[in-house]
Amino acid sequence: MSDERDPADPWQPPDQQPDQQPDSTGPVDVEHTRELSGSPVPPAPPTSSWWADEPTGWPATAPGPAEATGWPVPSAADAPPASGVADPAYAGSPQAAGQAGSGAYAGQAGYGAQDAAWAASQPAPTTADRRTGPGWGALVAVAAVASLVAAILGGLFGGWLGATNRVDFSSLDRGQTTIPRAGAGATARPSGSIASIAAAALPSVVTIKVKGADGAGTGSGFVIDHAGHILTNNHVVAGAAAGGSITVELSDGSQVDATVTGHDGSYDLAVIKIARTDLPPLTMGISKDVVVGDPVIAVGAPLGLESTVTSGIVSALNRPVSPGGDGNTQSFINAIQTDAAINPGNSGGPLLDMQGHVIGVNSAIARVPGTTDTQSGNIGVGFSIPSDQAVKTAEQLIKTGKAQHPVIGVVLDRQYSGAGVRILQQKTASSGDPVDPNGPAGKAGIKAGDVIVEFDGRRVNAPDDLVVAIRAKNVGDHVSMKVRRGSQTISVTLVLSGTSGS
Repeated sequence: MSDERDPADPWQPPDQQPDQQPDSTGPVDVEHTRELSGSPVPPAPPTSSWWADEPTGWPATAPGPAEATGWPVPSAADAPPASGVADPAYAGSPQAAGQAGSGAYAGQAGYGAQDAAWAASQPAPTTADRRTGPGWGALVAVAAVASLVAAILGGLFGGWLGATNRVDFSSLDRGQTTIPRAGAGATARPSGSIASIAAAALPSVVTIKVKGADGAGTGSGFVIDHAGHILTNNHVVAGAAAGGSITVELSDGSQVDATVTGHDGSYDLAVIKIARTDLPPLTMGISKDVVVGDPVIAVGAPLGLESTVTSGIVSALNRPVSPGGDGNTQSFINAIQTDAAINPGNSGGPLLDMQGHVIGVNSAIARVPGTTDTQSGNIGVGFSIPSDQAVKTAEQLIKTGKAQHPVIGVVLDRQYSGAGVRILQQKTASSGDPVDPNGPAGKAGIKAGDVIVEFDGRRVNAPDDLVVAIRAKNVGDHVSMKVRRGSQTISVTLVLSGTSGS
């Protein structure tokens, strides 16, 4: 007995064909990730209306040399008309002919004589009058000072504002505006940074283009040794395994042909080879030392965009993930979950730790429950095959072209919905005996109908949970198992045997 799956269970094909959709095969609905084929000029500010009501009779001329009194010295052209007729151009000007008295409206001929006659007709002020307020002399003096100030301000603003009534800022010193700019930089990044790790890893990561009977697709892979071997997912190259072509595009854009060395659908891993021995391999890390929260970097060709780098963290460990399709291509992954962006086309690319070591091979992404799309994008839940499993399987594929699968020798009842995982209760035409008497479970005393509740200290509640837990072990490992038989719970120890798959 070579597998712990029900041979009659109908799985959908992998995502190599756009018109087919994988079923939900575990706690999450997952799918493989193979890719199917100069500054505007601001408007001028509005003209200010602040000076709109300014009298227009004031002469718009710059002040001339000052007399002892402070008044501008009139030129010959400024002389008042001899006729004595009022001239509006001189309204308010202290230079008007015949000025006398306050001078507030001096500027029309004859006003000075009238002021003198009026003053002469007034009675002389008494002492009491002088006590009640300022005399005429004081008032005249105040008026003269006011006129002087008005004349000075008028000449000042008259010259500054000019005929247009606008302030002329052209003569102001605006100074120099200096916008701060960074100095000359460098593209070198410190060791251990994402940029530094990506720069070192990118020459070893490739884009894989496949043409086969089921169509064309794109995936990712990475160099694992100096012999030209490249590790990727089985679902990336499976279409060309039985006839087709594989082209590998290197990070420098050059392309070379590749052949399949070995592939395994259960672990969803494959090794291909190119005729290049000068490419730097990535270092494989130890996935059992990874903990939740570790920062990670995903590299690959999502949507055909080669040499793409994303980052995130390890979100969870030991996720039982089973993407894929019908029996032979169904995958069972004891996955590393990450929120690093993984999209179709990332399949087969490396998941790196912050030392630049490979801790996983990106393989699948979660799909929103209830959606019917064959391919979806990243929603922050991606899955990678742990590097410990990838190394073991890659070595087997390079050596023999096949991978070994540890088994316990039972057929599982996938219709059972209670707690734990039940072994088939009776023999069927397609499955044979529910328990292989010569297999690990049969030798340990396991019987048909027993319910497995724990495997190697890990509770299991679905068939895929158990298969994933078994496949994470090695052939020859001693493992403990608890089974429920009726009202009893029995603990047993068994030695895993193996079978080869493809």
